[in-house]
Amino acid sequence: MLKKPLLTLALSLTLLPTALEAAAPREWSYRVMEKQPQPRDHFVQGLQIVDGMLYVSTGGYGSSRLLQYRLADGELLRVRRLHPRLFGEGLTVLGEQVYQLTWRARRLLVFQREGLTPKTTLPLPGQGWGLTDNGRELIYTDSGHELIYLDPDSGRELRRVPVRENGTPLPRLNELEWIDGKVWANIWQEDRIVAIEPDTGRVTDSVNLAGLLPDSERGPGTDVLNGIAHNPVDGALWVTGKRWPWRYRIELVPAKAAGDESR
Repeated sequence: MLKKPLLTLALSLTLLPTALEAAAPREWSYRVMEKQPQPRDHFVQGLQIVDGMLYVSTGGYGSSRLLQYRLADGELLRVRRLHPRLFGEGLTVLGEQVYQLTWRARRLLVFQREGLTPKTTLPLPGQGWGLTDNGRELIYTDSGHELIYLDPDSGRELRRVPVRENGTPLPRLNELEWIDGKVWANIWQEDRIVAIEPDTGRVTDSVNLAGLLPDSERGPGTDVLNGIAHNPVDGALWVTGKRWPWRYRIELVPAKAAGDESR
């Protein structure tokens, strides 16, 4: 007599994680609050704000750099050029070190934050795309649908967390930023960014940034949306793209409210 109810309960418990995993993310649009000029030659691969400084990683063979700007007035303070055979990708600042990914060289470059002086190189298990940290571990992506956790001292892989949106794997995770306990990511070749639970990999929020850079501002070399930076001092969210002339400070607006405003 009890077998059927117990079986029903067991099935319910089995299906519960799947149902949670497939929960639809919140949909957002945006409002531009401010913009700052950015050199058009910046093929932006990584962006982060720390202690009033803006750190930028740019890509391209022969043109990859690590740069440090003063956020308040945009003054360029330091530039570190990468070897011509290295293609720069995502970056993150953890403690007194700056970590910069390379694309296909399977190298993670480590610089001393003071002066951006080279310190060491760590191995990567594959391609380097996006990079951030949770204050203890490095988190990077390799073009797939996983968040890959690394030991910041050795580069040793610690674990992988598959990322899913509506229960489906979400590939092409690119530039990353840690914001208020979640990993935010660009999706390569899409005009949107998403927020991801770092332990479960579930996408909780999706931000549609279509139209952020007007067509009139686009040139022959203008590339995709890429670059997320959160200012911990004031909570501002900055986004940009590859060879874009501007960095934009945006405010998130519920998608429905944004639609109502446009009518």
